[in-house]
Amino acid sequence: MATPSLRKYELPPLPYAPDALEPYISREQLTLHHDKHHQAYVTGANADLEKLEKARQEGTEVDMKALLKELSFNVGGQVLHTLFWPNMAPAGSGGGGKPGGALADRIDREWGSFDRFKAEFTKAAASTEGSGWAALSHCSLTDRLMIMQIEKHNNNVYPMFGILMVLDVWEHAYYVDYKNNRGQFIDAFWNVVNWDTVNKRLENL
Repeated sequence: MATPSLRKYELPPLPYAPDALEPYISREQLTLHHDKHHQAYVTGANADLEKLEKARQEGTEVDMKALLKELSFNVGGQVLHTLFWPNMAPAGSGGGGKPGGALADRIDREWGSFDRFKAEFTKAAASTEGSGWAALSHCSLTDRLMIMQIEKHNNNVYPMFGILMVLDVWEHAYYVDYKNNRGQFIDAFWNVVNWDTVNKRLENL
């Protein structure tokens, strides 16, 4: 019996030109991040799936603990980067400023003001240990917005929380433009946040 064709992960295209986020993120930085680093997680996740499929077809065993740990890392990298690109837009053309609509209301309800939210999110991004992410997420059990500090791509994740916005603070996200100055990159990020996309994700939860 023929084996059914199973879907694999694919690298999504950037939703804007590679130089669209300049001067905050350069063409060189964005292209390297998307084409090389994001692609590596797509390739890794697919390779992990193929190892599982091969073992099933041949009836052999795999080191399940090690393989699932690797798969979690690579899938996390794919998912978070896929969220990252659309939650940015060119400054002044969809990027930057302050959120509006339901998102603004929810931020005010949780943090009291956008400035307080921005300060907390900035600190979360700046203090993430090693490589990781800061994320704005939603808890369906309490219907509250919460900041999530993710180490690597898959540690400290709140299970089943909907993710509304992410900021990649791995050095590969900023080293071309900002060297090892994570703080400057975080400051630059606020100029290209696409609040319309974040708002739509909130509406679609």
